Amino acid sequence: MASLLQLLPFICLHFLTVIASFSSSNQTPKPYIVYLGSSSKIENGEAEDTELAHLQLLSSIIPSEESERISLIHHYKHAFKGFSAMLTEEEAFALSGHDEVVSVFPNLLLKFDTTRSWDFLEAEAGERSRSTWSNYRNHQPSTDVIIGVIDSGIWPESPSFNDKGFGEIPSRWKGVCMESPDFNKSNCNRKLIGARYYVANKSDTGSARDYDGHGTHCASTAAGAHVANASYYGLAQGKARGGSPSSRLAIYSACNAFGCLTSNVLKAFDDAIQDGVDIISVSLGFNQPYLHDPIAIGGFHAEQHGVLVVTSAGNAGPLPSTITKTAPWVFTVGASTIDRNFASTVLLGNEKSFQGSAISFSNLTRSKTYPLAFGKDIATNLSVVSQARSCSIRSVDPNKTVGKIVVCISSDSTIPWELFTRLAEGYILVDEDYKYVPSDSGLFPFAVVGNSDGSQIINYINSTKNPTATILPTVEVPRYKPAPVVAPFSSRGPGAFTENILKPDVTAPGVAILAAIVPDEESDLAGEKPADYGFMSGTSMACPHVAGAAAFIKSLHPTWTSTMIKSALITTATVYDNIGKPLKNSSGYYANPHEIGAGEISPPNALNPGFVFETTTEDYFRFLCYYGFSNKIIKLMTSTNFNCPKKSSHELISNINYPSISISKLDRHKAFRTIERTVTNVGSMNAIYTASIQAPSGLAVNVYPEKIEFAENVTRVSFKVSFNSKEADSGYNFGLITWWDGQDNYVRIVFAVNVE
Repeated sequence: MASLLQLLPFICLHFLTVIASFSSSNQTPKPYIVYLGSSSKIENGEAEDTELAHLQLLSSIIPSEESERISLIHHYKHAFKGFSAMLTEEEAFALSGHDEVVSVFPNLLLKFDTTRSWDFLEAEAGERSRSTWSNYRNHQPSTDVIIGVIDSGIWPESPSFNDKGFGEIPSRWKGVCMESPDFNKSNCNRKLIGARYYVANKSDTGSARDYDGHGTHCASTAAGAHVANASYYGLAQGKARGGSPSSRLAIYSACNAFGCLTSNVLKAFDDAIQDGVDIISVSLGFNQPYLHDPIAIGGFHAEQHGVLVVTSAGNAGPLPSTITKTAPWVFTVGASTIDRNFASTVLLGNEKSFQGSAISFSNLTRSKTYPLAFGKDIATNLSVVSQARSCSIRSVDPNKTVGKIVVCISSDSTIPWELFTRLAEGYILVDEDYKYVPSDSGLFPFAVVGNSDGSQIINYINSTKNPTATILPTVEVPRYKPAPVVAPFSSRGPGAFTENILKPDVTAPGVAILAAIVPDEESDLAGEKPADYGFMSGTSMACPHVAGAAAFIKSLHPTWTSTMIKSALITTATVYDNIGKPLKNSSGYYANPHEIGAGEISPPNALNPGFVFETTTEDYFRFLCYYGFSNKIIKLMTSTNFNCPKKSSHELISNINYPSISISKLDRHKAFRTIERTVTNVGSMNAIYTASIQAPSGLAVNVYPEKIEFAENVTRVSFKVSFNSKEADSGYNFGLITWWDGQDNYVRIVFAVNVE
């Protein structure tokens, strides 16, 4: 059973916060990463030479009397070059100016950012697509696709990682199954084909075994085997499976209970690419510039090797501009709900009831009610009444919570859960956003209600001399509507580092997802066997949904490149919920592309997308130019003689061949702005597509030609989109271009245009 601290949504949802944990003194050695760019193919015999070269680089700046520091913590040599070592701030600065060095940055700590979710995604795809999806699944997809999961490790005994029905491991696999006292080579099998772990220094111990549960949950969501009768102590019972049960898994344990070190994450990327994975799923967060971000660096080199990198958008929503993973070479995923809720009913003494949201195994019943108290009415003193409304620390009198059910209005304050669970009988949180996010409270009676219900509960308290209530144990609410809804915690665009790439790319299920976990031997459910499956919420859970969908597409279209798969999932995403209305956010407003990207993924539709946008390596090189990196840096990163175009500016980022369009600044006083895209046919030969446009009033959008045709020998065609903002409202304008072949294929391109 999860700790009661997990009740707090922004703890339960694994907020993606970067923590610097080292001394600020510029003379105290600290772990740094030295990134040296792309690795020209290093043969085995040359590995020692590169390590020696890196040691010589260190010795050039570390004083001879401190020669013990001339050693490498990690050595990156496969997909990219570099190392991590102990340096002072001055030494790091000196190294950053070296001709061979791209960047030097501190070794910081990253934090972690199903029975129904896959069925829900299929149900939303439409009858024809569901039929196509079923037919494909019945044709036994390839088992050669390998998903690498960079996370907290794996619990190999979970039934989700059973290898029944799997043949021999693909001969191209170069990975290993690293042993430790609690993890044997026998823990790997034909499904779980590899496991590595990483430590901060050579004196540390490590293991690929997962003790957090995050990595196990993500791995089983992406590629877990079919498991009948999975549930969390009876809740959400059904068949658990990942998005691509036929895919293999390779685990890279780069994290521990405290988080994930940058150096470990980079080493995991380097190994995963070399080992031969096809897709990397990484549900971790970082808020640093591209050349200091291990996911941006690792993702860039993975893409150069044909590996699709899928990553979580972050859990810093619902504020705008909270998304940091804006590099075009990573697939960034926001989170949404599915059509299942977990209701914990609040029953008042006046017999009115309200359906709250929670995962609570409360032993309270209808037959007995308890005194009900609003936080501000049990404040420690008059000076903290306003804080007591939200039950912030030290604002509530502990003695006045005894035996009561306490009501609090959500705020950013930290809530004293230990106080409530030790003395109170139950807890009701009023939070409009988090009524969609059920948190696990174990045996403690708990419910989250929206603002309207919360107001009625507080009015009852104020109008009654002796208000009472009870909180009933959670029951599952199936076929919940509307769904999907954008999760309140899901990070929003526009991007922090560039607004000319639309992020997030898509959304996927990320709220109360049931998947494999680490069994909790200290469960407080007396007499119950520890659960093998449990719920987690966050964009961390949405990420492996997309990784699993991508792997399944890869298994059926093995010749498709990573960018073709990414395009297929983006351009076939849906913007409608299960009642046929446009997707909404948790506040009840229509969601925009900065919240949902192109929309909710629709894997069945992505199997036959019609045509795709292939974003090339040259597109990514041009992105680096347009972003402002020098030719010298780009040549180090790419090991090519690529030269930047003479005209390179940030606004030209909008022109790279991406499956969506974002323009950070459109001057209403200029005539128009034209964007060009090139598409590749993966559907019927001789297909003709016609464009239709949905644009806000005042924004003139034109596509030319209005029809594109793929003749027998023509597989690639281009089109242009012009935007004129003279009459448009200021700020971001969102819209959609849909190409239709007159039959079954609809290719949708979302655009976001900021008018100034």
